[in-house]
Amino acid sequence: MKKITTVNPATEEEIKSYDRISSTEAKEKIAKANETYKTWKKTSFKERSKLMNKLASIFEENIEEYAQLATQEMGKIIKQSRAEIEKCAKICRYYADNIEELLADITVKTEAKKSYVTFKPLGVILAVMPWNFPFYQVIRFAIPVVTTGNTGILKHASNVQGCAFALENAFKKAGFPEGVFTNLNLDSKDIKEIIEDKNIVAVTLTGSEPAGRSVAKIAGENLKKTVLELGGSDAYIILEDADLEKATDLATYGRLQNNGQTCIAAKRFIVLEEIYDDFLKLFTQKMKDAKMGEPTNEDVYYGPMARVDLRDELHEQVEKTIKEGGKLVLGGKIPDRKGAYYPATILADLKAGMTGFDEELFGPVASVIKVKTEEEAIELANNSTFGLGSGVITGNSKRGENVALQLEAGNSFVNKLVVSDPRLPFGGIKNSGYGRELSGYGIREFVNIKSIWID
Repeated sequence: MKKITTVNPATEEEIKSYDRISSTEAKEKIAKANETYKTWKKTSFKERSKLMNKLASIFEENIEEYAQLATQEMGKIIKQSRAEIEKCAKICRYYADNIEELLADITVKTEAKKSYVTFKPLGVILAVMPWNFPFYQVIRFAIPVVTTGNTGILKHASNVQGCAFALENAFKKAGFPEGVFTNLNLDSKDIKEIIEDKNIVAVTLTGSEPAGRSVAKIAGENLKKTVLELGGSDAYIILEDADLEKATDLATYGRLQNNGQTCIAAKRFIVLEEIYDDFLKLFTQKMKDAKMGEPTNEDVYYGPMARVDLRDELHEQVEKTIKEGGKLVLGGKIPDRKGAYYPATILADLKAGMTGFDEELFGPVASVIKVKTEEEAIELANNSTFGLGSGVITGNSKRGENVALQLEAGNSFVNKLVVSDPRLPFGGIKNSGYGRELSGYGIREFVNIKSIWID
């Protein structure tokens, strides 16, 4: 039997080995999920809500255990791991409190005696999830899907299998029927066969652009719906009227949060020339002062990347950008220490066509671009194959709103870093994917939007 072994990215020490299951075993679990769906879909909103609240309590009661596990497996600093678990509980409670309203029938006036739109579950939904938010990304998919009456199948990233099994056990502890939420410790090469399984009705993926294209192709050939949340190269426009202290605080946290490994992280900073030099000087100092270290230490600002190979790929992107004419302002050197560490790095004077401008830098590396006008800033922000998040930092919120409306992205925030919130739809455009998660828009992605007409 094949095994997968998780590795602590801070120490490069092995954590635990987990048995892989075969595609045959996976299909048996999927068949069980489909059988469970037939009864689960008939449960009341009240019953589902009750279980969601129990699951929320489990997260709240086990914050430290789950947070330590996430930090151990993918290197997130412990304070941010705790915050991730707290966010999982909040999502559970949000849907527990609002499910009836979000899925309420909508009356439509027609010539009929009665006509309305109703929302019914579809069946077994497969989720292919990444390692960067090993609990939250899964909950963001699973709670809306399960609350609607579907059942969920998880194919999680190999390096966070401890988190994957912890999630499956949490659903069991909360009292959900067997088969409502199932983890499959599968090899990625088996994904095609799983998507093609007759009992899988739809697929959602959060991950890289190549992974999204691959999954969408297989699902499309089998006429199965997909929702994709892919990479991003989020542009933050710093206008000349911005408060530099606030702007650089946001920039530093935005680039180093989750050790720089967030799809909606601030990545490209487009700065008006009037304040460019002052912004870069202050930003450089704050990035330099940010403490890198062992992620379980309470006083570190950021820890290692999730894997050594990912760190090395990021370093190659940095070196390539410098060869293309980018200026290395800070960092850019692999430290002489054990672990997947990479220092806070700033690349300046970037232009379209350079690696650091065009590609997603999934780690603690910031790209800084100088522009002459607000119009040029908007043009460069939109000059990207990605369109997940974007932001504007300004002293005039109305001006910021006007700029935000012109940015080509699924999420645009003014004077705040982009975050996902269960009350708002979350997702991207362009190569950042399609479809939405969260809110009433996200919960209706995997339902049968059904018209009823009664004469």
